[in-house]
Amino acid sequence: MNGTPVDVVALGESMVTFRPTVPGRLADVPSFDRGIGGAESNVACVLAAGGHRTRWVSRVGADGFGDHLVEAIGGYGVDVDAVRRDPARPTGIYFRTAGDRGGDSHEVAYYRAGSAASAMSVDTLDLDALRSGRVLHLSGITAALSTDCLGLLYALTDGSTPGTVSFDVNHRPGLWRTPDDARVLLDLARRADLVFVGEDEAEDAWGVTGGPDAIRAALPEPSLLVVKQGSAGAVAFDQDGRHFEPAPRVDVVAAVGAGDAFAAGFLSATLRGLPTAARLRHGHLWAAAALTVPGDLAAPPSRAHADRLTALPADAWGTLHLGPGWTEATEAADSGAAEEVRTP
Repeated sequence: MNGTPVDVVALGESMVTFRPTVPGRLADVPSFDRGIGGAESNVACVLAAGGHRTRWVSRVGADGFGDHLVEAIGGYGVDVDAVRRDPARPTGIYFRTAGDRGGDSHEVAYYRAGSAASAMSVDTLDLDALRSGRVLHLSGITAALSTDCLGLLYALTDGSTPGTVSFDVNHRPGLWRTPDDARVLLDLARRADLVFVGEDEAEDAWGVTGGPDAIRAALPEPSLLVVKQGSAGAVAFDQDGRHFEPAPRVDVVAAVGAGDAFAAGFLSATLRGLPTAARLRHGHLWAAAALTVPGDLAAPPSRAHADRLTALPADAWGTLHLGPGWTEATEAADSGAAEEVRTP
């Protein structure tokens, strides 16, 4: 059952997230709302919402928080049968402030040391389930959790995994003891088929400056490399060369979840066999869906809606303006070179 073929298998830790009900310092916040957080499971959830068959593989504690994660992620339509329960280790949790993660006042308190997910290894997970997808999606967050987790990623990127191995660098400085430790992410990226990395991440983690072309020079091995440039857009390098697609203008509600949504949109278009430029545009659109809602997870635009926007000529795409509610816009709103898609 766990080895039943799916479109995408995502491996990684998910944690229960506690978000403040009001703004302020963690020391002052009186109550929190519960949610879920995990880069890889986010990708699986959004892809499932977009009509793809996905599987999340991980370990959680044999506790109520583990129950919540499995039920919540499964509720998106993700196959969670390969998630293992650990009676000796807890499910990870974290608390964060309500403000923008990019601001100086933002606080995050992680309680993940010794978590069930940190014990992921080739011996504690279902390898058949991990290798059952057309795409296996990994991230650098897992590499930082433990020596066993790092060994697991090396085993999955040794060339024996069928299908496409996708790797989102996801550099999190707080997870690495020293800056030099994060250079292992460069080694893992070189072993993957498809790599997502932010221009800023490459500089922070590896000291690579000079933009997308310099990053490609440092990462020549992946058959497809995507370099994200924030609100400016993204560059993809494939066998046909270099492709750049600007990001649409977006009225941001919350700057969370966009990177995972971009990866999901790009993977969705990849599974459909679309050209590289179209994959970048789908990535931008799925990221815009995440940016225009308050939470970490947002339903992507319908396939037909995204395809219509993706097919816009360059001048129309360049003036696209997306606001809250845009994913529910009608087909008529997709036409016009300078159309602004907003909530009515």
